[in-house]
Amino acid sequence: MERKLAGLEPERVWYYFEELCRIPHGSGNTRQISDYCANFAGERGLRCIQDEVGNVIIFKPAAPGYENAPAVIVQGHLDMVAEKTPDSSHDFLKDSLDLFVEDGWVGARDTTLGGDDGIAIAYALALLEDDSLPHPALECVFTVEEETGMDGAYALDMSVLQGKYLLNLDSEEEGTVLASCAGGLRKICTLPVERRETEGMAYRLEITGLKGGHSGSEIDKERGNADILMGRLLYEIGREMSMVICSMKGGLKDNAIPRLCEARILIKKGDEGELERVIRAVECDLKGEFAVQDPDIAIVCEAEGEKEENALTPASTTKVLFFLNSCPNGVQAMSHQIEGLVETSLNLGIMELADEAFVAHFSIRSSVRSRKYLLCHKLEFLCELLGGEAESTSEYPEWKFRAESHLRDVLCAVYEEQTGKKMQVQAIHAGLECGLFDDKKPGMDMISIGPDMRDIHTASERLNIASVERTWNLLCEVLRRLKD
Repeated sequence: MERKLAGLEPERVWYYFEELCRIPHGSGNTRQISDYCANFAGERGLRCIQDEVGNVIIFKPAAPGYENAPAVIVQGHLDMVAEKTPDSSHDFLKDSLDLFVEDGWVGARDTTLGGDDGIAIAYALALLEDDSLPHPALECVFTVEEETGMDGAYALDMSVLQGKYLLNLDSEEEGTVLASCAGGLRKICTLPVERRETEGMAYRLEITGLKGGHSGSEIDKERGNADILMGRLLYEIGREMSMVICSMKGGLKDNAIPRLCEARILIKKGDEGELERVIRAVECDLKGEFAVQDPDIAIVCEAEGEKEENALTPASTTKVLFFLNSCPNGVQAMSHQIEGLVETSLNLGIMELADEAFVAHFSIRSSVRSRKYLLCHKLEFLCELLGGEAESTSEYPEWKFRAESHLRDVLCAVYEEQTGKKMQVQAIHAGLECGLFDDKKPGMDMISIGPDMRDIHTASERLNIASVERTWNLLCEVLRRLKD
């Protein structure tokens, strides 16, 4: 079988990364990759625990001379965000990723790459395989469903772990060590709607050309949210003419900024020209507003002729548009403690209009717990006002900054020796499983690092080859120095 990544260094890290990319492992479909890791341990005689949800813990004894050193937990997650381009035929349930190497980066054609967090698992497997490396006892923890609510970390039994240090490998910027993260939760808002048979001129509308991105690490870019912008477009249309909604759908993941949203509407015969005028006016406004963040933004409008549809009633159409044009979205507050850090935000990631209900999925994040709950209450209040309800799921705690950290000090010293540069210590607005580990086992000394990646959670995701090697060298040297 052809190896697309043959010849890249470190060889065994890229070998295992490519092996993982052959296995479909989008969130909710991680059993096969979990079994692969468990079988890896069994073939090498390493102690392994695979729990009911699919989490895997692989234990490796300390190298000679490190028997008295505190154990180190090396941690990453098995699932990836399964996004693809609109015209891709890739099936995330059965197809391997189509990898390529270009200009010093590794990517996957028309899909996400899963560098977040496949590279962490590849690093860990390479560490577990190599008996020549000096290191304390290793406890390699691979969790499932991190991208959809950290369910694996919630279910993980940490009583079996003895590690004093935790190296989380779920970061995307070399030269930065993360020492704190936001907490978060998901909010599902449901509004009841009514429909009736309606005649009119049918049109399909599409908001497209947006970059999207991760709703934690990219939310500060103020990129367009296709779901929110569709609500704005339909509101502007409704201001100028009689219009009802037939269908509406946008976004695939609540923690990904929607790049595409589609709607079908009915208008009165004779308003076709006015509709075209409104659409082009809104498109002109959006191109001006997002000229830097989303220069390719566009509105597609396709006429479908005169039809009779089971469309929303005018009252339900107004209700849905009021929600979309009133709900908070994007950055809500910046940190006053750490310059440039988003403190509080939310993202409308998934929106769908069913037969009897309009459903919107939000990802809420904040490093201040009370402000996280404040956003929850705002959405609940809005839903209640419109006769709906809001449900909270997948809550995870924030990871508080630790002023003194031996692990962080060692890492920063090694990085400066190897590169001649200072390691940047930062907090992150995105959620990390470190918050849950800290909550379950207080007192652990933990940090998060990783190689350079770009455009994670999108079909443009890339993983930097040289950075992967430098981060591997950093990881190995840090483990070597944790002897005492």
